[in-house]
Amino acid sequence: MTLLRRPYAPAEEPIEGRFYVLEGVSGIGKSTLATLLAEWLGAATLHTLPEPLTSLSTDVNSALRPLPQFAFYLSGLLHASDLVRAGLRGGPVVADRYMSSVVACHAAANGVALDQARGLLEPFTPYLIRPHRTFYLRASEGALRDRLARKSDVKQDDTDLFGVPGRLAGLLANFEAVAATDPSAVVLDTDDLGPKELTAYIIKSLETDDA
Repeated sequence: MTLLRRPYAPAEEPIEGRFYVLEGVSGIGKSTLATLLAEWLGAATLHTLPEPLTSLSTDVNSALRPLPQFAFYLSGLLHASDLVRAGLRGGPVVADRYMSSVVACHAAANGVALDQARGLLEPFTPYLIRPHRTFYLRASEGALRDRLARKSDVKQDDTDLFGVPGRLAGLLANFEAVAATDPSAVVLDTDDLGPKELTAYIIKSLETDDA
């Protein structure tokens, strides 16, 4: 693969911390867990898509065809990678969604094969900083419905999860497939664990990695 050259090469930032990612379907608890992990680790946090793009996503999803829609999310992912590199100068970074969400969600929302979405992303992967660990959160349909019913900031992605036929099944299958080929993957079943219990489990696993 051709190496990216200036000005398109990623910034060369000194890395002091580790990069952790939380993945999974909408409403599963990624944002809550990211906040708790950041407090415990003293980490910076971000959401993929980061601003200024995230506030535009609803209009993009409704107005753009699949390829320009993917380009929008790709730009957010590249921007997120830059933010992570900068954040790692000061310590660890925790991201709510990253590469896996971009391909898994695009494929499910547009009814395309996961490998097709991966192929669109592939030319840009040299730019993207890789996570040390990616925690894939899983939950049953019943647990997801309960969590969404208690969620105060319900978004379009949340309502589409059960409102669009086949959306949940497609997303779950895509995340399982992505996790299966991700060397940084740790899959966590969350039905019987609250946010604090999950946080403690993740911290323990990270301490084991560093031992």
